[in-house]
Amino acid sequence: MSDKPTPPWANEIPEGSFISYAPTYKVGEYFDRFHKTSYDDITYYFFDPTEHGFEKGKKYPLLVFMHGYTNALEGDICINYTGAEFYSKDDYQKTLGGAYVLVPLANEYRGDDEKVHGSWDDSYIPRVYDLICDVMKNQAEPNGGISKKAIFGNSLGGTMSIRMPVRYPDFFDIAIPVGADAIVDENNLEVFEKNNIGLFLALGKRDEINNYEERIKPLLPRLEKLKKSFIFTPDWVYNGDHGIASINFGFEMGQHCITNAMHCNLMFDDGTPMEPTLPNGVLGWLSEVLKD
Repeated sequence: MSDKPTPPWANEIPEGSFISYAPTYKVGEYFDRFHKTSYDDITYYFFDPTEHGFEKGKKYPLLVFMHGYTNALEGDICINYTGAEFYSKDDYQKTLGGAYVLVPLANEYRGDDEKVHGSWDDSYIPRVYDLICDVMKNQAEPNGGISKKAIFGNSLGGTMSIRMPVRYPDFFDIAIPVGADAIVDENNLEVFEKNNIGLFLALGKRDEINNYEERIKPLLPRLEKLKKSFIFTPDWVYNGDHGIASINFGFEMGQHCITNAMHCNLMFDDGTPMEPTLPNGVLGWLSEVLKD
């Protein structure tokens, strides 16, 4: 018997399944590949592929990762929580042909009321945009520049990964919201359609924070008609050991934290895909859209 809290959905899991209480990958192994610096009042982490075997004088895509609520308080671990850490790995970089990775941090702090303040909101949108432009000009341009730009986001960061392309539709090429349902606004869909912005949406049907049935399911026909889209809404979110994911930080959120599966390229530890129609995982989809 596990001493972990029993998830509220435990009696619904398929026969023969088991509950997995932690991701199977090691956290922090690649943190030293990221530089930590700041622009204006925003601290960020940055990975440069030309420092890791990719030649200068060429353009590479820029991948921006937006973290979830309270994650900026965790220090370097935030790199992992966004899903960015493994994108600095040699095999991920090889699949993408090289890519810059940028992880901005919200100015979060815990107030006297014990609540977290300073998390992502609309006031950050132009500031993060300015940060991205500065990184492109002063860090990527001297090495050859940026080809396309993709913005990932986990949970609250997933909402930002939709709002930023909506605000700057000519700037971003791809949005990958994870564990967030912000795309459901009809105006957002129109912007994505009009500007041919690629979309990979990852949200579990049993997400404990977002309501798939009410917020996503009604729009599936329209979402799936987007020219460059993949809608990943699994019945169950798994860890790499084939176990159904459970994480409890005072409340159950294992099915919300689909970012862990995305971080591992939607691949189980034995190399089989979590989504059969994505035999090469998220990386396979992303690399093709970046080439388009």
